[in-house]
Amino acid sequence: MACVNKLAILSRTLSSAAQQTVKPPVQVFGLEGRYATALYSAASKLSQLDQVEKDLTALQATIRSDKKLREYVTSPIINKKVMATALKEASTKLNFAPATANLLGLLADNGRLKKLDTVINAYKTIMAAHRGEVVCEVVTAKPLDAAQSKQLEGALKSFLKGNESLKITSRVDPSIIGGLIVSIGDKYVDMSIASKVKLYTDVIQSAA
Repeated sequence: MACVNKLAILSRTLSSAAQQTVKPPVQVFGLEGRYATALYSAASKLSQLDQVEKDLTALQATIRSDKKLREYVTSPIINKKVMATALKEASTKLNFAPATANLLGLLADNGRLKKLDTVINAYKTIMAAHRGEVVCEVVTAKPLDAAQSKQLEGALKSFLKGNESLKITSRVDPSIIGGLIVSIGDKYVDMSIASKVKLYTDVIQSAA
C-alpha cells in the first residue's frame, strides 16, 4: 500500500499545475504499468514526455551494455537512500528531465530498481500509443528476407485504425523451429512450429 501511495506522490510532486491525473492513451498493467502511468502523467504536465523517453532509452541502452553498472543498479545490498541520492546527482550531471530523475529516485527508495527495464518498456508502450503507433513484435526462427518482411507488413497493416501507424520490431528465436509469433497491440498469435509440436505432444500424451 505504501508503494502505491508513493506512486501517487510522484505524479503530484513533479508538477505545480492542477492535480488532475493525465490518463495515458493505453493501459499498461502490473507494477511497472503503475510506475509508467504515474510517470506519463507527471511528464505530460511538465511537457517532458519526449525528453523523458529519450532519457530512459539512453539509460536502458547503457545499463544493458554495461554489466557492472547493471549489477550496481540492481544490487540488493546497497543502501536505498544512498542509491537514490547517487541517481539524482547522476541525473543532474546527465541533464535528465526532472521527471526522469524523480522516477529513478522513487524506484531506488522503494527498492524497485530491478524493475527499471520493464518500467522503461511500459513507458515506451504508452509513448508509442501517444504518437498513434501500434507496436508489433515479430518473432521468427531465422531472419525474414525483404520480400517476406514486406508481405508481413502488408498483412499487419490490416489491424490498424484511422491515423495509426505500424512500428514493427523483429526478433530471431531459433527455438520456435519455424513459423512465427506475432504480438500486435493486445493481440497475440502463435503460429510457430514449436507450439504445434507441443500441441500434438500433449494430445498424444493425454491419449496414452
